[in-house]
Amino acid sequence: MTDQEIVSTINSSLAEEFELNPEHMVPEAIIYEDLGLDSLDIVDLVIVLESAFGFKIREEAAVRQIRTLGDIHSFVIGKKREMEH
Repeated sequence: MTDQEIVSTINSSLAEEFELNPEHMVPEAIIYEDLGLDSLDIVDLVIVLESAFGFKIREEAAVRQIRTLGDIHSFVIGKKREMEH
């Protein structure tokens, strides 16, 4: 899976799950302010990502640093690369 395919999968999965406008799915979109998600939505977001990519997202320092959609892209791309090695 290429990085672009990962980004597309994340964007389409989140847009579908949270009924987000695909036009708002830009890397600089801030999860809470721009996408309108709240702390309860974040639990669902983790579940969506885990099922889409087949790995568990644990309480890692990197997870706590996520603020934007681009941060999610980078995190998932990094996890996928980790799993490939």
